[in-house]
Amino acid sequence: MKFQSKTEIHYGKNSIRYLEELNAKRAFVVADQLMVQLNMVKMVTDILDARSIPYEIFSEVEPNPSLETVKKGLDCIIATKPDLMIAVGGGSVIDAAKAIMYFCIKTKEQLIERDAIRKPWFIAIPTTSGTGSEVTAFSVVTDSQKQVKIPLVSDTMIPDAAILDPEFTRTVPPFVTADTGMDVLAHALEAYVSKDATDFTDIYAKKAVKEVFTYLERTFKNGNDMEARQKMQAASCMAGIGFTNAGLGVNHSLAHAVGGLFKVSHGRANAILLPTVIAYNARVGNPIHSVATRYATLARELGFPASTDQEGVLSLIAAVTYLNQQLEIPSGFEELGIDPSAYRAQIDTMTKNAMADTCTPTNPRKPQPEDLKALLVQSL
Repeated sequence: MKFQSKTEIHYGKNSIRYLEELNAKRAFVVADQLMVQLNMVKMVTDILDARSIPYEIFSEVEPNPSLETVKKGLDCIIATKPDLMIAVGGGSVIDAAKAIMYFCIKTKEQLIERDAIRKPWFIAIPTTSGTGSEVTAFSVVTDSQKQVKIPLVSDTMIPDAAILDPEFTRTVPPFVTADTGMDVLAHALEAYVSKDATDFTDIYAKKAVKEVFTYLERTFKNGNDMEARQKMQAASCMAGIGFTNAGLGVNHSLAHAVGGLFKVSHGRANAILLPTVIAYNARVGNPIHSVATRYATLARELGFPASTDQEGVLSLIAAVTYLNQQLEIPSGFEELGIDPSAYRAQIDTMTKNAMADTCTPTNPRKPQPEDLKALLVQSL
């Protein structure tokens, strides 16, 4: 077994000032147009300007970044030759930056000896509290032609430093706060019941779950509650550390499959699937699965009714369902405007993609294709 937490974490108010400590010759900044318009990128480049560090900005990242965008970014980073890369944005921006880094190193490996490759110092500045991408070895990019999401996994992509400054999340609208916050919960719950969970990953996963139930609704209802925003930022990061070591499960596999075909936001897809997946993993209503004890233990620690494992699982499902309702997240994909006929027509494709997903092997209950089909139908 192995546990690692490679990323330096700088957190709290004004933690952006960490950039003032850096000595770099040239920087490459990855963002999207919204981060430019909201002056989030300027908060970074002002410091680079003050330090007389030249930089290039690549701001073409779109939601659910495509392979085409990553290729453009790759061309840009190769031309820039930076020794510092800074990603400023939500999960899509950080995932794109990680993929650009990954393919940049792979390209260099084809040209020069591996020992001669110098990887730029990589800093991630998350502007949403959801993906935990700032501390993970995972990235998800979209193959637009095949309409499938491609998870990448490599230690090369783990940021060297993360800056968790709550000021960067202040302008996040409520629906994004809801979606990304439920992504944190899905990360933490899946890491906690993963086949590869350990005592070390449990610490991060359980803490993240507790913080979500305490602070997510507060953040959703009052975006200026900076204590809640900071707590959710930390929860996202902790869940990221948990799942990058323990892995995830079919909740994420199915969310990738649905999102790839129907353009549902990743966090919202996870939120809709979560109650159904918990019930499936615990085998509620049948001879109960051993993972039910894990869910029930968590329910007890959260103060939910859990006199038996079955009651604990049902309490946790009820709590997740209630939280979704408070965050105005629908209970099924049809409520998002997805045509049921089109959805059903793609169930075989989504099932195939989910079975092949890198998140599936660590699910606590080994799924069969018919299991995933049933979960997709139940979540419509």
